[in-house]
Amino acid sequence: MSELLAAMKAADSDSPVVTAFGYELIRDILLPELLGKDEPEILYWAGKRLARQFPLKNFDEMCVFFQKASWGTLIITNESSNELEVELTGGIISQRLQSKKDISFQLEAGFIAQQIELQKQVVAEAFEHPRKKGSKVQFTVKWDKKDIVKP
Repeated sequence: MSELLAAMKAADSDSPVVTAFGYELIRDILLPELLGKDEPEILYWAGKRLARQFPLKNFDEMCVFFQKASWGTLIITNESSNELEVELTGGIISQRLQSKKDISFQLEAGFIAQQIELQKQVVAEAFEHPRKKGSKVQFTVKWDKKDIVKP
């Protein structure tokens, strides 16, 4: 297991937690103001950059990362030879989806796409599908086995 994940697991339960208000204040109020109309694209590429800074060995490590980052609970719902469907749930996800704002999960989409790209060594792209009714976000990650990542 990577040193990052070992450190995340070692954090004791008394560690400070980010409140939903604090998270939303930065994520849904400040960032859109700073990034303007380019927010979704910038957040997607920022997610990819974060993933390159924190490379994870497998999907289980990605799930731990999402939990520790307070991004929610990530699970695989379907997998094929060139596509992966994952679902993101949790209290903060539900709260963000129920707000009346136009909510983006592009940071998470970029992070997932880059992690899959690093793990499978093929170019990958992720698409978000927020589901207010189910209080979840579904992501579809697609890749072409012929589109190999060059070192």
